[in-house]
Amino acid sequence: MGLFRRGSKRDRSDAPRDPEFSYLSAGEGTRFRSQVREAFAELGLEVTVYADVVTDSAGRQFGLANLAAVLHNDDRGPRAWPELVRRHVGMVLRTMDAPSALDTLSTEQIRAQLYPRVLGAEGFDPENFGYARRIAPGLYEIIALDLPESVMMLTDDALEPLGDLPYLRQQALYNLRGLPLEGHETVKGGDGLRFEVVIGDSFYTASRVLTLESVVREVTGETLTPDGALVAFPFRHQLAFHVIRDAGLIPALNAMTSFAASGFADTPGAISPYVYWWRDGTLTQLSAHDEDGEGLRIVVGEEFQELLERLVGDDDA
Repeated sequence: MGLFRRGSKRDRSDAPRDPEFSYLSAGEGTRFRSQVREAFAELGLEVTVYADVVTDSAGRQFGLANLAAVLHNDDRGPRAWPELVRRHVGMVLRTMDAPSALDTLSTEQIRAQLYPRVLGAEGFDPENFGYARRIAPGLYEIIALDLPESVMMLTDDALEPLGDLPYLRQQALYNLRGLPLEGHETVKGGDGLRFEVVIGDSFYTASRVLTLESVVREVTGETLTPDGALVAFPFRHQLAFHVIRDAGLIPALNAMTSFAASGFADTPGAISPYVYWWRDGTLTQLSAHDEDGEGLRIVVGEEFQELLERLVGDDDA
């Protein structure tokens, strides 16, 4: 998975847009939905296709948003879509038809496959996740069961037989630390700009913000300072960070603000378009959209302002 998107042979940006997925043209949306219907039919299931979901005769629903975003972000363009759609539909049906892993795996096996996931509030219904930990406004940490072809977000009822919540969370964090880092790139620029980006196909790459200390050691060979770090996790496959040491946090903050907003747009597994200040495991939001919703602005509280003045100087801060 690359850090930045590359172009592909897609319809022009001024072509009429799909009413549900605006990052697709109207023609691409029609072609995509037709491929979805054909993929289900090839597997013996007739479905009714709507703008953002398909349904079968049994009333089961299969959302299209995640798949649409996957196709949009694939560098190969529409020529790769039929295979991607068939693969996704096959995976969905196998998962739906298979017995629940909670019934077939032992408690020990389940605990060994638990991982924490950081989710944005959009599309997340907290009703069945009363245990979810709110880590920042609009951000939640839940526990997921990692399976060969899917990820199962565990509800209150699913977790209850597995043990005490604090123990299960520590087990999930332990498992997360044990995952290999798949990729790493460094973004550099003028004025001392530098931040690191961890990337990977794992659904838990962004969630590594919960174990940031170990990530920083593995990526840079150094440790976090008491001032913490700037972090951004626009979608599930990216985690960006800049360890705060000096005035370099200013260009890093500006660049990461644009980086996070860009990475969040139209991506599968989108989490947050904002930059945060990580300090002692606590996240403080530093960027936000303007009131008109168009631009971005930096939001600096009293504590971060004091940090700026100490590292940069009163006038520059």
